Amino acid sequence: MEPGRLRALLERVRAGETEVEHAMGELRDLPFRDLGYAQVDHHRALRVGAPEVIFGDGKTADEVAGIAAELARAGSNVLVTRLDAAKVPLLEATLPGIVYAARSRTARYVQRPIEKLGRGTIVIVSAGTSDAPVAEEATVTAEMMGNEVERIDDAGVAGIHRLLHRRERLMQASVVVAVAGMEGALPSVVGGLVGVPVIAVPTSVGYGASFGGLAALLAMLNGCAAGVTVVNIDNGFGAGYAAALMNRVSPPATTGATR
Repeated sequence: MEPGRLRALLERVRAGETEVEHAMGELRDLPFRDLGYAQVDHHRALRVGAPEVIFGDGKTADEVAGIAAELARAGSNVLVTRLDAAKVPLLEATLPGIVYAARSRTARYVQRPIEKLGRGTIVIVSAGTSDAPVAEEATVTAEMMGNEVERIDDAGVAGIHRLLHRRERLMQASVVVAVAGMEGALPSVVGGLVGVPVIAVPTSVGYGASFGGLAALLAMLNGCAAGVTVVNIDNGFGAGYAAALMNRVSPPATTGATR
């Protein structure tokens, strides 16, 4: 259940507009619902400020559709990551209006307006066009979590003038996500230009000695620029999620908290 929806329900009870028994029915499946194959976490939005996200890889089409339908039933917007195209038709039949993006392998179902929670703009910069799928996964994630996102694509160090041309925009960002494969040099360069957190994302793009992104990961972990943190290989979702938390105006409204 979204914090805003819970607050509105409690306000209606306090005002005498909603019976207590009706509110109890609304809260019956809080904090989770057992589907047999999954324990759907309806309490997550209250704890961390964003509903559960479905990781599509390794799940059957029926499992993805079932979890998505349960989240939607509870009033949440739905985000699915690492979703194979073969699983999309059943998901579209289950939730008409869900939007699938093949390049990022994400699907999003927005049934209520996304509350703007970011204090500034997250800039996501990718080194090459081949890194775009991971950058797009980060973009979709940050946008679904209520952030303004700006993209700078194909601005790697092989043509560093392309990056320096956008230096002013980088310096105005609240958080920067830098996505790169090959030797993974981009985050160090970006980290030396800006005074905000930089989240480095190594990708599996590269020839044999890149070892599926391991070379980029190690380079980013050993970078000399301060203020750069690193997520796992190809983990655009993790980068977008972390950037959204860093950019958040205030923590989620939980029990006893005020906004």
